[in-house]
Amino acid sequence: MACSADFVQYVIDQCSDAGSITVRKMMGDYCIYCDGALFGLICDNTLFVKVTEACKDLLHNPTLRPPYAGAKEYLEITDIDNRDLLTAIIRITLKNLPTPKTKRK
Repeated sequence: MACSADFVQYVIDQCSDAGSITVRKMMGDYCIYCDGALFGLICDNTLFVKVTEACKDLLHNPTLRPPYAGAKEYLEITDIDNRDLLTAIIRITLKNLPTPKTKRK
């Protein structure tokens, strides 16, 4: 099931305190970025964030599950109405993600 445009816009609005939020459509679902850095996915009207130990500690007992069949596990974020929590989740996730590998030409 694809995401609704209204849900995607709501997530963007809710996450906007963390920085410049953008999305890129991916087969009916979306990759979500903050200040150009990929931090999660929006699939089936659910926000998923990349797993970091710091974010798992913040959420205490988070739900981990793949956003689609064959994907690795992500943190499922169920409280998207809490802007302060979303801001903290995004900032902690971005701070603790490994540095992206540079691509060879």
